[in-house]
Amino acid sequence: MNKHSTTFDIVIEQSFDFLSPEYAELFDRSAATAFQHPIWLHSLYTTLAPEAGATPMVVVVRFRATGALAMVLPLLRVRHGPIRTVEFADLRVSDYLAPVCSPAVFSQLLDDAAACAQIRHLVRPFDLLRMAKLPDARLPIENLLATSRRVSMDTNAYATVLVAPFEQWRASAMDRSYQKELAKKYRQLQKKGALSFSCCGDSATVLEALDVMRKFRGPRFHAQGDGDLLQRPEYYGFYSDVALRGLGAFVRLYAMKMDGEVIAAVLGLCHRGSFLIIMSAFDIAGYKSQSLGALMFEQVARDCIEREDQMLDFTIGDEPYKKLFGAQPSPVWAVTQAGSIAGAIALFALKQAPWLKLAAKRLSDLRLQPARSPTPTR
Repeated sequence: MNKHSTTFDIVIEQSFDFLSPEYAELFDRSAATAFQHPIWLHSLYTTLAPEAGATPMVVVVRFRATGALAMVLPLLRVRHGPIRTVEFADLRVSDYLAPVCSPAVFSQLLDDAAACAQIRHLVRPFDLLRMAKLPDARLPIENLLATSRRVSMDTNAYATVLVAPFEQWRASAMDRSYQKELAKKYRQLQKKGALSFSCCGDSATVLEALDVMRKFRGPRFHAQGDGDLLQRPEYYGFYSDVALRGLGAFVRLYAMKMDGEVIAAVLGLCHRGSFLIIMSAFDIAGYKSQSLGALMFEQVARDCIEREDQMLDFTIGDEPYKKLFGAQPSPVWAVTQAGSIAGAIALFALKQAPWLKLAAKRLSDLRLQPARSPTPTR
């Protein structure tokens, strides 16, 4: 490759500082998602990547004239058996993946053939390039990396639009009979003791709620035949770090207590008027007939509306309960590209054999259920 861009300087930085002021400024003016937030990516690269044996590969693009950040593409090199993959920084914890760049600058990059060629050269070598969980086409990474056309994944994301007051949202989003059912169960729950609902406001209550979440989630996901990420020390450390660093701004952790003991919790991210639910847990064994999950989500929606949030995002997964809260599906997309004969064979096999595709998803950590919110139990 002989020609370099005259507009952009492009390098790979393995130790890029996601907590730096310049990245925060880029993120704020970008079309990135909550899962590219400075705290999220800092914790992912420092806590999870080393444990997963993943090599950081952060593509950093700067304007040559000023040195200012133009785009950051947070990638990882990961080996799945004999296959060398290049993929977004995800490691089973992120739902929406996107370049950290404004649409205007991204278009400028796409118009710069030399810049595109440099980026494509820097991400090689690989057997398989895989970019999954793309939420929309505002930043068409397939054009930047010269991959095949994006295809919709076999699952959707779900979100419900919030309107004030809470009673108006509930009436428009939820079926009347379901509203009555939840009201009845809430009254039943209140009779069992001193019931409270709050957003954790300090490190002690955050760690208390996370410990209880780990306790509740372990047996449930084990019974479903798939392990829970929160049981693994590196993932517990990741979520704890994100929650503590982001408390009060980027992160909210809600807890429902009975007589002072946590019986339900919901962890989520705050991003541009949306609250994104990323993990939840409920004392199903102790409250089998109380629909703790549904009651918890209803209270979360109420609090979000009071905070003037505009969207409650249940993120990725086709669990039926999401529609009960008026959540509507939207597609998520993936792009792939083979970079070797081995990669081409693997990609062909995945497309042709559904059972191989499912097996590969498990092996390559694409299954999202362990990190998702479980269906509320009635």
